[in-house]
Amino acid sequence: QVQLVESGGGLVQAGGSLRLSCAASGRTFSNGAMGWFRQAPGKEREFVAAITWADGRPYYADSVKGRFTISRDNAKNTVYLQMNSLKPDDTAVYCCSAKYGSAWYDVATRYNYWGQGTQVTVSS
Repeated sequence: QVQLVESGGGLVQAGGSLRLSCAASGRTFSNGAMGWFRQAPGKEREFVAAITWADGRPYYADSVKGRFTISRDNAKNTVYLQMNSLKPDDTAVYCCSAKYGSAWYDVATRYNYWGQGTQVTVSS
């Protein structure tokens, strides 16, 4: 059984940084992709970033490009989301997701496994 467990959320002032982690257990996604999505109150879930596990190639939503960095640690089966220059608009519950197959997507329905989410709050 696959489990994804996020950590690293919290409260930070605008301009600050946080690093989220997503540890996968149960199976590896060495031939898959993992993504981060977020959902703010009253808004739809939106794509943040994804990474293809085999080559570590990252993909970003325009809203976070240049501020967020996604990476993975093969040995730890963990994906990270480094978030810098945070803005109040980044406030949301952040969830990691995983899928098999090397293609990445910015659509949540393409991912098979989800973590429980971690809250990120950016104060102005």
